[in-house]
Amino acid sequence: MKTNISTIIIALLFIFQTNAQQLNKEISEEGETPFLLGKIDKKGLEGENYKSWFTPNYNDYKTNSELINTISSELKNYTITLFMGTWCGDSKQEVPKLYKVLEACHFPMDQLTVIAVSRKLDMYKQSPQHEEAGLNIHRVPTIIFYKYGKEVNRIVEHPIETFEEDIQNIITTNDYKSNYQIVTAVDNILKKKGVKGLKRKQKKLLKTFKDEVPNMYGLNTYGYILYGTDRIEDAIAVYKLNTMLFPEQVRTFINLANTLGTSGKTEDAIKVLEDAIKLHPDNEDLKENLALIKSN
Repeated sequence: MKTNISTIIIALLFIFQTNAQQLNKEISEEGETPFLLGKIDKKGLEGENYKSWFTPNYNDYKTNSELINTISSELKNYTITLFMGTWCGDSKQEVPKLYKVLEACHFPMDQLTVIAVSRKLDMYKQSPQHEEAGLNIHRVPTIIFYKYGKEVNRIVEHPIETFEEDIQNIITTNDYKSNYQIVTAVDNILKKKGVKGLKRKQKKLLKTFKDEVPNMYGLNTYGYILYGTDRIEDAIAVYKLNTMLFPEQVRTFINLANTLGTSGKTEDAIKVLEDAIKLHPDNEDLKENLALIKSN
């Protein structure tokens, strides 16, 4: 019996050690800039390959001492999960500032989880343990605030005002609206109602966001993330919506057609490009893509 118990304990320890995630794991390949992947901490960001941007951006940021005093006490009742990319310009700019604010607030760092996501095409904005799954991580950095285990709000890519002001809103009135609200709306519809639900909501979404969305890139990146996680039909629906929001942007039609084509829907892809050419008769990119799809 003792042998059996010992065997079980050893097996459990092996499983735990195998599944344990290495902190500050660095991906370094010949000819490419290294990047961190998975769970990381400030020590990793102060490492040799990252301190050139982390340290000066941290040191240069001047916190708002009045707001720090206001938010410090209540902020400690929250946990925070930060998704970032050490290869991402916005992460390089904003994450050092966030650390500066949290440390000024004496925020308990054991309540902060930092996940570095991949830049590789086959794992784009994903982590090895897939902590991002189901969380609509389409832009980094994304900072999610939790209270009692439930998401309260998030800051996406960069603050609307400053970190101090945005956090104050989130932990008080919480009428805060982060960047890329259309992506949030679409993601919620897809989770609750699926593609059919999104189709039913298209007119309302177009009316609500037509003059609010600054460019095509928010939905475009979101569609790319969906496609990369094998949510093909969701991605197609998002790309279609993007063509309706930005019919003047040729790239929206090309992205939709390419996704349809690689999904085996060649006839649908051809129709998308033919309709786009009617809108943009002089565009050579559309014509080239149409010829390419027809030749396959």
